[in-house]
Amino acid sequence: MSSPPPTSWPLHLFLPLGSALVYVLGALVLKRATELGAGVWRTVQVCNFITALLFTPLMLLGGTIPSWQLCWQPAVAAALFTAGQVFTLLALSVGEVSVATPVLGLKVPLVAFLTTALLSAPVGARLWTAALLSSAAIALLNVGRTHARHRIGATVVLAALAALAYALFDVLVQRWSPSWGAGRFLPLTMACAAAVSLTFRLFDRSGDRAGNANPGPVRRWRLAGAVCLALQAIMFICAIALYGQATVANVLYSSRGLWSVLAVWLVGRWFANPERHLGTRVLAWRFIGAALLMVAILLVLLDGQHGTR
Repeated sequence: MSSPPPTSWPLHLFLPLGSALVYVLGALVLKRATELGAGVWRTVQVCNFITALLFTPLMLLGGTIPSWQLCWQPAVAAALFTAGQVFTLLALSVGEVSVATPVLGLKVPLVAFLTTALLSAPVGARLWTAALLSSAAIALLNVGRTHARHRIGATVVLAALAALAYALFDVLVQRWSPSWGAGRFLPLTMACAAAVSLTFRLFDRSGDRAGNANPGPVRRWRLAGAVCLALQAIMFICAIALYGQATVANVLYSSRGLWSVLAVWLVGRWFANPERHLGTRVLAWRFIGAALLMVAILLVLLDGQHGTR
């Protein structure tokens, strides 16, 4: 695949940052859909279908199928993408967000490690520091929620498996997509993910929660959230497929923790989000987490200016 044309706009930095903002909006919308009675498994299935649909126009970016014997590569990537969704869902189902979300932050240093181990690509000291700082920031941004004392071990294991699946997905996209071209590898991967999600009916045959008397709002909120998540996936995954630098993209993408705090403060009431009522202690810890995250992002920006990968 040919290198992207030079541009004065560092898209490999703006795409992950923009993706983080759109993700927060999608998460708030889908949270509202869930509160109205949307079934989680059906919601994930809809998200996969919408994502596959919106990734289809990327075929215009061009590319090729290098060999039919390599068609297992988008299938493996799709399986990892779906596994990350499933493990995240299960972690949030059996435990609390305050336990699962900080563990999901392990994805950032995992990507840095896997980039070195699988791609033989050097990751500089700045990026390692930024990866570790962003993980610590994610943990601090989630201080203050009530912990479920039961099933904490299961929640940690499931969230760690989700982080590993997503990290492997990001690194393998960076490794495999150049030989295919983003216009072939990414649409095929998301089409495979949509096909895999058809099996979700085996796990949840009831669909949305019983007793939901007004399914219209549920469907509208869910569709809006699915579109947001699909758009942020396009932005984030294209940043990796077109520009590489999976570690850089993940550190910048972790800024969604900061945007989520700001969104709860500023627009949480529009989504009837209960987390907007935060105490002084929680706010203090989250400001510290936000500060660490800004330091991590600054390190990435400095590293990018020096041309270090």
